[in-house]
Amino acid sequence: MRVAIKLLRGIWHVVVGWFTIYFRFPQFTPAQREARVQAWAMQLLRIWDIDLEVRGKPVVTGPALLVSNHISWLDILVIHATRHCRFVSKSELREWPLLGTLATGAGTLYIERENRKDAMRMVKEMTRALNSGDVLAVFPEGTTGDGLGLLPFHANLLQSAIDAQAPVQPLALQFIDAQTNEISMAARFVGDDTLVSSVWSTLNARRLKAVVNFGEIEMAQGQDRRAWAQTLRGKVMGLKEKCRP
Repeated sequence: MRVAIKLLRGIWHVVVGWFTIYFRFPQFTPAQREARVQAWAMQLLRIWDIDLEVRGKPVVTGPALLVSNHISWLDILVIHATRHCRFVSKSELREWPLLGTLATGAGTLYIERENRKDAMRMVKEMTRALNSGDVLAVFPEGTTGDGLGLLPFHANLLQSAIDAQAPVQPLALQFIDAQTNEISMAARFVGDDTLVSSVWSTLNARRLKAVVNFGEIEMAQGQDRRAWAQTLRGKVMGLKEKCRP
């Protein structure tokens, strides 16, 4: 019953968010939209009894590219709650009922992951967004992991920060059981996990804490995208280790 109530409250919050984007966002300024997205994300975390702990300082203004590890469908919501940014996500998300509208309203950029040529288009689109002063976010692993290790980083999208001469801020995510202070697998979404089972597991956790650890902002400093990807992977790994209880 407890989980069902949280689920229903969350669904209602999503519906309210959809109406806000569809009917009110056209009248909002970009700054108002960003503030509303962040507030909406924070409220949904509260509804689902997920605590948020932020370590370090997220970049204040753009242009900037956030680079993070990837554990769960929940990651985007958690990062939005720390500050608004425009995510790069798979193109299929745009067609999802309700969630597609929410993602598009939050400024998501869509990429066809199975189409290698589309990565070139996305780099150009990201470069334009960075040159306009936006804060973007990517998951260079390309898929979710178990939260314990870290998959290799794909370097393609980092070219946008090099082309725009924009800084990158590495960050790391981890989910902690707030009662036992141990790493929690409740929110993981990897392998054979389904979205439904992952959502149910997340809501069934008695008290979950999302830890977001922001690192120092850095420039490429002459590195090509592959070398920079390796450097950033090391930074994210170090930040992730510091997320541990």
